[in-house]
Amino acid sequence: MLSTRILAAFQEHFSATPLLVRAPGRVNLIGEHTDYNNGFVLPAAIDKEIVFAVALNNTSKARLYSYDNKAHCTVELTGLQPGKPHWANYLKGVVAQFQQRGITVPGFDCVFGGNVPIGAGMSSSAAVECGLAFALNELLGTALSRMELARMAQLAEHKFAGVQCGIMDQFASLFGQPNQVVRLDCRSLEYAYFPFDTQACHIVLCNSGVKHSLASSEYNTRRQECEQGVSVLQQYYPEVTSLRDATLSQLETHQAEMSAVVYRRCRYVVEENQRVELACQHLAAGNLVAFGQAMYASHAGLRDDYAVSCSELDVLVEAARALPGVYGARMMGGGFGGCTINLVAPEQVAGFVAAMQAAYQQQLGLKLETYQTTIVGGVSTLEPTSVPA
Repeated sequence: MLSTRILAAFQEHFSATPLLVRAPGRVNLIGEHTDYNNGFVLPAAIDKEIVFAVALNNTSKARLYSYDNKAHCTVELTGLQPGKPHWANYLKGVVAQFQQRGITVPGFDCVFGGNVPIGAGMSSSAAVECGLAFALNELLGTALSRMELARMAQLAEHKFAGVQCGIMDQFASLFGQPNQVVRLDCRSLEYAYFPFDTQACHIVLCNSGVKHSLASSEYNTRRQECEQGVSVLQQYYPEVTSLRDATLSQLETHQAEMSAVVYRRCRYVVEENQRVELACQHLAAGNLVAFGQAMYASHAGLRDDYAVSCSELDVLVEAARALPGVYGARMMGGGFGGCTINLVAPEQVAGFVAAMQAAYQQQLGLKLETYQTTIVGGVSTLEPTSVPA
């Protein structure tokens, strides 16, 4: 058991009795590239997680141990700056966020490790940030809200890992509920839960195993293209401060004033926000078939209008569409690689996995790794389990 292994590793390296915390990764069912356009997303916390063992140590240093890397790092807690090793930056960034709020962070010992696949789009970095933020909040009695912890974890990633992420990943890790997905308004940060029946439907992720080098540069380009569309619309509709405020009719009226590419990018975002709203209605009504159709439409938009898919992801979505028991499939995350997310009837999961692996091997000559996940609650403490001496 993961928590048992992390506790045992802590007891091997340090002497105190630690606080144990689990922080889940996440999936996003629908609502891709909408977060930085102030739109809607529909994530859920999943049963892939990072476990932390943390205890104060009466020094001025943080003594960190990455269980997965089998690596130590000791950090002086004054004048924190990003550096090497890279994995420690996520933790240092969280400490710096407490300090910026005038909270003194004393020395602590920390062992962490988990089973969130790296690079598969399940937000292992957000789980690391949220887990430590939650643990320090508990140990220091600072009584910060979960939303404040999510903001702090997001800023830790901006400032110490150099990734200008939206708040969805950290929010999902902290606010997840069992058997619920959560619709987040990325502008107001208002949120609402919707039931997701994991008895009627399983979530299976198919990892393309590729990450094309386009991802980071194209991400920045997409943001700029969306901003160009907004600047055109703002001349006529001052209330349009982001694509969240735009309508399809407004876009069509002023299509001639945008490049064809900018128009398609904006159209995708406006339609995707509408799909999130409709998808939530389908979930509330228990209509998984209609929800799945929204997922396929999302993928088509990401492929054709937003142009962030790739041949490997497209092959996986089309292969899934042909299989029995599949409600819906789409690429998940920034694009150009990573995973597809698939909703599959429980009795069909084994056949689905076998058929997808065969299709991926046959069509592209590539091996396919899959993950079956369930929806769980957000970051929480764990009861220390007894570990044999």
